[in-house]
Amino acid sequence: MNITIEKENGVATAQLEGRLDTPASLEVAPTMESLHDDAGGTVILDCKKLEYISSSGLRLFLSLRKAAVNKGGTVIIRGISNDIRQVFVMTGFLNLFQIED
Repeated sequence: MNITIEKENGVATAQLEGRLDTPASLEVAPTMESLHDDAGGTVILDCKKLEYISSSGLRLFLSLRKAAVNKGGTVIIRGISNDIRQVFVMTGFLNLFQIED
């Protein structure tokens, strides 16, 4: 699992690549938590190359959303696959986030 973060003009974009399963979630949690500092603005989670997300990965997304709500920011999830979209539908996450294709 790789995460690359770029910051430009007040927007933090994290590109997620690989499988965000439980072991990977533990590994990337500090990187994801660093996005909490940017949660007062716009944070984009680019998931075009995300292959899988577990409940642990969903928890990381939810934690970031909570930080954004508390700081008046926005989390945008971009480019999820149909399989991951189905996970978001089943868990109710589709209604919690702004989703872009």
